[in-house]
Order: sequence, then structure tokens, then C-alpha cells
Amino acid sequence: MNARGLWSAVLAAALGWSAAPGAAAQVPPLAAEVLAYEGLHRAAWHGDLPKLKSLIASGASLDARDTRGRTPLQVATYARQRDAVKLLVKAGANIDLLEDDRYDAVTIAAVADDAATLALLLQLGAKPGQTTSRYDGTALIAAAHLGHDEVVRRLVAAGAPLDHVNNLHWTAVIESIVLGDGGPRHQRTLAALIAGGANLQLADRQGLTPLQLAKARGYTAMVKQLEAARAK
Repeated sequence: MNARGLWSAVLAAALGWSAAPGAAAQVPPLAAEVLAYEGLHRAAWHGDLPKLKSLIASGASLDARDTRGRTPLQVATYARQRDAVKLLVKAGANIDLLEDDRYDAVTIAAVADDAATLALLLQLGAKPGQTTSRYDGTALIAAAHLGHDEVVRRLVAAGAPLDHVNNLHWTAVIESIVLGDGGPRHQRTLAALIAGGANLQLADRQGLTPLQLAKARGYTAMVKQLEAARAK
């Protein structure tokens, strides 16, 4: 691992994140939790639509919580059970609730690089720009950090806030650089943010701009993208 890679790994570990693009930033239901699921949570995880319909008809609480505060809809999102997601929302489940780690369904799908489930959630009316996670971030920031370029494009198109600053004083643009690997997916992520009109002059807590941060990491392709967009 080179110096840049080591720096990213140390920083990500300190933040409780994975340094590897595409890795999960939140904790999906563990096997033991899934085995303990009952009712709507169990049916949602397995995509058991007949059971979901039966439970909904009997008056089961649509927004019940598991031991980590996850709703059946969030569990269905983790499991990529899109028909279950649709059924729960149509029945009246709250699509925008946060679980105990302050993730909503949109952020869960974004972190999982699950563009199809994200598209469904947005179509069903989910908010694209809620403040989520312990870092007061957004789904867009999380996706930019991980280099989930298609997810980023969908969130930008849905009107997610491009210039939200989290409590680390980082924007989606900055995270695509400082927590990225400078590779093709992070380059496409940065391109989507630039095309969407993200502010390229917003600096980090040390006053460093995205261009300066990209230069410091030797991310030549990203430097060229930023310079072409007249970043300073």
C-alpha cells in the first residue's frame, strides 16, 4: 500500500468507515438478527408478499422497530426486496424514518450501491436529501465517498443537496477525493457532481479546496476534471 492508500485507510478506520469503495458504511441485519425476526420484519427480509399482506390486513405496526431500530421497510431495503418495499409504502409505512444509526432507506440503498432500489424509493416519494448518519451527512455524501457513481447521478437528478457540509466539514465533492481512490468510479462520481453544479470552491476545515486536495493526493485525472471546471 502506498502512502496515499495508507493515509486513507487510517482515516477511514478512525471514522469507523471502510476505506474500500463499495464497502458498507452501516451494519445490515446480522444472521442472528434475521433468524430472530418475526412478523413484518421476517416477511420483509424474505420478500414474503402473501405474509406481508396478511399481517398488514391484521393491523400489524408498519413502522415497528427491530433491536437496532430498523423498520420492516428498511429491512426490505437491505435485502433488496423491492416488491416488499413497494407493498409496505403503499400500505402506509413511513419511507423516511431513521434507524438507530441515523440511516434512512435512501442512504441504506445508496451505501449498498443499489441503484434499482434507490430509484424505486425515490419514485415512491422518499426524500433524497435527509441529514443522516453520525456525521450529519447525506446519502449523496455517502455515495460519493464510496464512488457509487450511478447512485450519485440518480441522487443529483432527484435534487439531493449538492453542497451539504457534514460535521467533518466535508462535502460530497471533497469526500469523493479524500475518501476515494482516484480511480474510474470516483472520477465518474466527481464528473456527476460537477455536471450537477456542485460548488467546487467549498474548502475543508483546513481551508483546502477540492483541487488542492486532489493535487495533494496525486489524483491527476481528478485534477484535470476540476481544472476543466475552473476550480481553484
